[in-house]
Amino acid sequence: MKLKITTLLFFAFGHSIAQNLVLNSSFEAFKNCPKNKGAFHENVINWSCSNYGSTDYFNNCSKDLGFENYVGFQEPKTGNAYSGIYTFAPASYREYIQTKLVSQLAKGTKYLITFQISLSDCSSHSNNNFGVLFTSEELDSKSKNFIHFKYLKKDNIKYKYSKIENKSFYSNTQEWTKVTLEYTANGFEKFMTIGNFETNRVIKIQEVWSTAERQFTYYYIDDVSVTTLKLSKKTLSKVDKAKPLETKTIYTFNNVLFDFNKAILVNTSIEELDKLNLHLKENKNLNIEIYGHTDNVGLTKRNQELSLQRAKSVSEYLISKGLKKERIQWFGFGSSKPLVKNSSEENRAKNRRVEFKLMDKN
Repeated sequence: MKLKITTLLFFAFGHSIAQNLVLNSSFEAFKNCPKNKGAFHENVINWSCSNYGSTDYFNNCSKDLGFENYVGFQEPKTGNAYSGIYTFAPASYREYIQTKLVSQLAKGTKYLITFQISLSDCSSHSNNNFGVLFTSEELDSKSKNFIHFKYLKKDNIKYKYSKIENKSFYSNTQEWTKVTLEYTANGFEKFMTIGNFETNRVIKIQEVWSTAERQFTYYYIDDVSVTTLKLSKKTLSKVDKAKPLETKTIYTFNNVLFDFNKAILVNTSIEELDKLNLHLKENKNLNIEIYGHTDNVGLTKRNQELSLQRAKSVSEYLISKGLKKERIQWFGFGSSKPLVKNSSEENRAKNRRVEFKLMDKN
C-alpha cells in the first residue's frame, strides 16, 4: 500500500479573469455518499456520464468507495474525492466523465485544459493517451458504449475531439500526473467529456501486471480545469528581474481562483501567490494591499461580503507563508468598481477579479 501523502484542502472555483470554467472540479460537491460502484452519474453535482458506462465516484465519506477501494488505494490530489474510469477493457468498454462548462468557449480564444490522473493499483495495463471531447450539447448517458463520432454527426451535434498523446505510458500508481492540452475554441463548446476514445484495435497499452486475472486499464481523475491562456498586460507571470513590479500600481492576479460563491483558494492559485510571496520576502521595504471584486450578479450585500472574504483568503495565505500581518491589508469592493460594464458574461468575467498593489513602507 502506498504511503499516505499530506495534501492541502482546496476547492475548485472560478471567478477571476483566469476563470476555471469547470464547476466542482475536484468532485467535492455530491448528493449522496457513494455506497455502490458506478455512482458517479447520479451523485456528483455538475457532472455526468456521456455513455452508459458505470463511471465510479470515490469519496472518503464511504467505507467501501473511499481512498482504499476495489481497484486500489489513492489519496485525492485535492480534497476528499475523485472519479474513476476504465480507459481499456474487453469489447472496447469505456467510461467517461462529462461536465457543463460555466460559459460557452469564445471562438478563437486559446484555453488550457488540465486534469490529474493516477493509475489504479489493480490495473493490468497502462495507456499513453487520453482524449477531450467538446460538444455543443450534453451527451446522453444511455448512448452507445463507445462514443463513435458518426453518431454525433447523425444527431447534428457540433463537436471537436482532441487527442492527448504522451511519449511514455501513464503508469504511475503512487503519485498524481498532470495531463495538459492547449485548445483553440470554435465557439460552440458548452460541454466537455474526458476519457479514452480509442478502440481496443488501435489503442496503445503497456503491461504492468502480468499475473492479472483480467486485462484492464483504470485511472483515477481529479482536479479538472479549463482556463483561458489570454494574459493581461501586467500579469504576474510575465514579471521578471528585468521588469520588476512597480509600487502604487494595481496588478490583477491571473490564476488566483475560487469556487462559485466561496472563498477557498484553488490549488492552481498557489504558484502565482508563491511568486508574489518570494518577491515580498526579497523586498522587505514593501507593504501590500489586496482587493477583491465581483460582478453585479446577486445581492449587493453578499457580493460585498464575498469580495472581502476572497481578499482575506489571499492575505491569510501570504501570512501563512511568513508575511508579517502588519505588512498586508485587504479590502472588498463587491461590484462597485467594475472594469467594464456588466453587459455580457465575458465582461462579468473581467469584473470578477482579485488585485494587489505594492507600496513602500512609510
